[in-house]
Amino acid sequence: MVCSQCGGPLAVETDCFTALGLSRKLVIAPVALERAYHDLSRRIHPDRFASSPPQIRDASLRGTALLTRSYRTLRDPVSRGIYWLELNGKKLNQHNNRVRPELAELVFAVQEQLAELRAARSDGSAEVGELATGIAQKRSEIAGLIDETVSELLRNFERWDANSEGDDGTVLGEELKAILSRIAYLRTLIRDVDRELEDAKAA
Repeated sequence: MVCSQCGGPLAVETDCFTALGLSRKLVIAPVALERAYHDLSRRIHPDRFASSPPQIRDASLRGTALLTRSYRTLRDPVSRGIYWLELNGKKLNQHNNRVRPELAELVFAVQEQLAELRAARSDGSAEVGELATGIAQKRSEIAGLIDETVSELLRNFERWDANSEGDDGTVLGEELKAILSRIAYLRTLIRDVDRELEDAKAA
């Protein structure tokens, strides 16, 4: 990203890890990520090269955009995991359509509760408050499941970095896809719950 001789920005396209000067490892210390991002951002910020030749200004703009994109991608464990799959030639949705029975049951049960709440709100029923309270309790359960699954994701990251089993990425990759899919389902579910609770509160 930075020329070792003149200190100017380089017009390069590279992966998110390399852009930030980080090892290609899934476990990243937040402090190290922040430090790398802010240090490099200062060094190639467009304001420093406002009077430079056009190609240098362009390199600064492109480099800054790449740094920002890389930082946002790696900062969130979920987006980092999805990006890691892409780097390893895997797609999240490829051969990954199975949903755990317990997750499917949870989604079905919550959607039924949400349908009851919508119907009660539409009818002006006095049960809206009670139904909303029950769904709020279910939201806490879903949030807890998300936290547990993110912890599982971080353990998967550690196994990728250690690769103590000599895995070529097949087993770990399938496990990673399954974890990321569960998180996506749960996040979608909690968004549905939040939307219905907001509507119930406004009613």
